[in-house]
Amino acid sequence: MKNAGRPPYPLASVDNALRLILLLRESELGVRDAADALGVARSTAHRLLAMLVYRGFAEQSGDRRYRLGPVLTGAERASGLPARYAQLRWVARPHMNALAARVRETVNLAVLAGSQVRFIDSVESTQMLHIGSRTGMSLPAARTSGGKALLAEMSDDDVRARFETAADAVDVDALLGELRDVRRRGYGLNFEETEPGVRAVAVAVHAGDRAVGALAVAAPAQRLTHRAIKSLVPELTGAAARVDEELTHWGL
Repeated sequence: MKNAGRPPYPLASVDNALRLILLLRESELGVRDAADALGVARSTAHRLLAMLVYRGFAEQSGDRRYRLGPVLTGAERASGLPARYAQLRWVARPHMNALAARVRETVNLAVLAGSQVRFIDSVESTQMLHIGSRTGMSLPAARTSGGKALLAEMSDDDVRARFETAADAVDVDALLGELRDVRRRGYGLNFEETEPGVRAVAVAVHAGDRAVGALAVAAPAQRLTHRAIKSLVPELTGAAARVDEELTHWGL
């Protein structure tokens, strides 16, 4: 079929996003590569890539480069998740079920995707008033308990680099101060930073010495008090330790 000519009223942002997809079909890209190829500022390229990640058309690798995402590679159609996320969920799900049953609150599994966290699985609480599933959602890593738990595993320089061109404004110095608190106590907190009335606590899960995701418990603010968190954290860290053990055993 013959390609249509250039439309009379092209939308630059749509055109640039589609051009990025074509470029990603050829090779992985960094933000600088994308900006140079499109002739736009790095901040603009980062926002375009972040939207492609959000919709599953791209994904970010461990070295912060971008490649085609599950929507275009078929991984999402085949298993519902990119392969590495599907493996993580496969290992974590039984422990999430057990944790949710013990604490009677919603349990989430999240991974870092640039300056965002992507929720890849949820087990909802059976209580009438509870936090719903977050599966498929992406939220700012600097404001979520899971994001903070994962960022705390990184060096200060790596955190600064990750937020250097982030689309959402982040006070990196304040964030680094909070991450020091996360490292000291061993878990991240979200006290209504992403949604009124919702609180969460999270710890990182590891495959060997690599943090590969975060396990979080989310609950209505009136139930997740400081006292409740103190009693909940041992359950959460115990579940995460069991996930760590299995991930390391399977070499994932």
